[in-house]
Amino acid sequence: MGDEAVGTSSTRLITLRGNSGSGKSAVAAAIRAARPTGTVAILGQDVVRRDILGTGDDAGGHPIGLIDLAGRYLLGRGFDVIIEGILNAKWYSEALPRLVADHRGVSRSYIYDLTFEETVRRHSTKPVATAFGEAELRQWYRGLQPITHLDETVITANESLAATAARILEDCWPSHS
Repeated sequence: MGDEAVGTSSTRLITLRGNSGSGKSAVAAAIRAARPTGTVAILGQDVVRRDILGTGDDAGGHPIGLIDLAGRYLLGRGFDVIIEGILNAKWYSEALPRLVADHRGVSRSYIYDLTFEETVRRHSTKPVATAFGEAELRQWYRGLQPITHLDETVITANESLAATAARILEDCWPSHS
């Protein structure tokens, strides 16, 4: 895992981190929808942990390794890659900076800085709002946890989903429009 150059000068690697309910998955989907079909892969931490591995956490490092491996594979095949999830600094502070450092193309990292109250408000607008609630969100909430060496751009509560997606598109594909 790691320590070799991956991707090309034209591939994009985006990390999108934040607490549950902040809007990461929706922003990733909006970015993919704005790009040519079949060019952007989304590696969702929840998909890897829950759907592929059948676990709810990163214990044992399996989700971390699988996200790294899949990201490298997809970048190597010319895909632009968005890695999105809570991506807790405790678990991802080595793997994500290493992948970014190994990537030959444009790499950008973003982190949500939302209060717990804003996180709950945003969660209440989602289709899964009835699947889990404030008690679970409180258990998962970690506040702002930047990862050293990722040079993360902060996304605040003032930015709408559309504005956040537009900013990331402009940062990563300046001539996209």
